[in-house]
Amino acid sequence: MDDVDTGADADPGLVVIVGPTGTGKSELSLDLAERLVARGRTVEIVNADAMQLYRGMDIGTAKLSVAERRGIPHHLLDVLAVTDEATVARYQVEARAAITEIIGRGAVPILVGGSGLYVSAVVFDFQFPGTDPVLRARLEAELAELGPGALYTRLKAVDPAAAVRIGASNGRRLVRALEVVELTGAPHAAALPGEPVYWRPSVTVGLRSPREELTSRLDARVTAMWDAGLPDEVEALIPAGIETGVTASRAIGYAQALGQLRGTLSRAEAIEQTQQFTRRYARRQVSWFKRSPHTHWIESAAADRVHQALERIDSGTPAAPSS
Repeated sequence: MDDVDTGADADPGLVVIVGPTGTGKSELSLDLAERLVARGRTVEIVNADAMQLYRGMDIGTAKLSVAERRGIPHHLLDVLAVTDEATVARYQVEARAAITEIIGRGAVPILVGGSGLYVSAVVFDFQFPGTDPVLRARLEAELAELGPGALYTRLKAVDPAAAVRIGASNGRRLVRALEVVELTGAPHAAALPGEPVYWRPSVTVGLRSPREELTSRLDARVTAMWDAGLPDEVEALIPAGIETGVTASRAIGYAQALGQLRGTLSRAEAIEQTQQFTRRYARRQVSWFKRSPHTHWIESAAADRVHQALERIDSGTPAAPSS
């Protein structure tokens, strides 16, 4: 179905493509970019997948190669070493700077990815609490001495919602949540927007799939990553320091491939564990993106998904900042 060029001269603002992993967000972003280019627009894509920020982490993140990007400029891919810690506060600054520059060039920015907090940090207007080096060092020392369970118990007492959201094993996030509570005197969740206030005019399109179809697709995708050589990719990253990377070493698939290389997991166990964690992550993504009231949802298998996305862009004024 051909799209009608009713929006050829309209400014769509920031276009955002979200949804759980495995629904085809990258493909839609490229298809949509090509249709907008055919209308005479210039388009640039900004990555919002936290793990695709890392150089060398390609197979396990389904990162598009340069050849697969169809000549569309991409931003915030391969900007971190595997020893760097990815933080949403840093990403917010860099992504917004990239988007502002794209708009300044007269181009349309498309923000695409499934890292919910990273997307929200760009799209919505909210501030991250600061950090205190002394407090952080004390909490990290307690984590090293007592383990994450003790910090989880403490967080559960002062901010039960954050404790449930983070879980009992993610020491890095438990430290940050306790730091925020001590610095602000407010729950960690208070740093997130309630009623969304937009940073700039935005149109958000979400891709979704029935759970059974998505589960089957994700399981097959994980197996395909191992067949494509994910353990070899991880082994090549060991000299670069992936084992000491706070964020990279814990990425789904990469942690399991490291386990296989160390001999603590068999290939079958590594694949099965990655499939389990990927399914769980996809469920969290669905829950996160459901919170946004202005997302226009499209079935990922719809033959006319590009047309539907264009119709949404052309339909009227994007969601905008409150005055």
